[in-house]
Amino acid sequence: MEKGVRICLGILIVLIAPALSGCIGADSIAKLGLNHGIPGGLTLACLDDTTYTSMVVEIDYEPGYKPETTSTEMLKERLESVCDKPQGIEILLTETDFENNGIWYDSDVRTIGWEEKSHDPRDGSTLYWQVLFPAGTYEVEESSVLGVAVDASTVSIFKDSIDEAENFIRRPSAEKIENSVIVHEIGHLLGLVNTVYTSPEPHEDSEHPGHSNNEDSVMYWAIESSNIANIFGDNLPNEFDINDKNDLRGLADGSIPCTEQLWRP
Repeated sequence: MEKGVRICLGILIVLIAPALSGCIGADSIAKLGLNHGIPGGLTLACLDDTTYTSMVVEIDYEPGYKPETTSTEMLKERLESVCDKPQGIEILLTETDFENNGIWYDSDVRTIGWEEKSHDPRDGSTLYWQVLFPAGTYEVEESSVLGVAVDASTVSIFKDSIDEAENFIRRPSAEKIENSVIVHEIGHLLGLVNTVYTSPEPHEDSEHPGHSNNEDSVMYWAIESSNIANIFGDNLPNEFDINDKNDLRGLADGSIPCTEQLWRP
């Protein structure tokens, strides 16, 4: 990369990284304009069916870290409710040894994720997104989070942190927390909230950019927090709210402009 480009990119990262803290990887902006993209970079590819008529969510999990069946079923249902894929959406489960059971960072998730992908994100008429379920934890600002989105097609869910987030009365249970976290992280791949667009409704949390200010939305900031059990009761949100859905409809029909896309209809 030319020196001038590196300098400009470095300045851009410094300026924008604070807005991508938390469960959107803080260095994801470094992939802006590159083939990996940023979370939300394949939003239109999911919402439109002119080229990509089917979708596969590849879930690579460490032995002993297989996601709950309720999580994968809910993920499929949520995607089917918003993405236009007439040939269907498939969940592909693959047991994988990531050879890392310690602390994970953005670069680990992205690098290992791309090494393990079974297909490029756009392959023929199929869109491929990937969810990692590794051993270990993801650290940011000296605390752990439950999941992270690092580029346009890759997220990771940290079951060790989810298990630790479960309180002693199991209300909510680790299973319910996992249900919500997986939908939340895929929501970031859909561009929610205001990652690759600006909503006509003021429903982004100003203190937690990229997240909803509605605690009944699965995109509420606390869904990714290790303190989730102290913030919610037993009934965790696991569905996109009306503003989230309206944003996705607007992106799909073109009434809401969408930026930083790796593909456009």
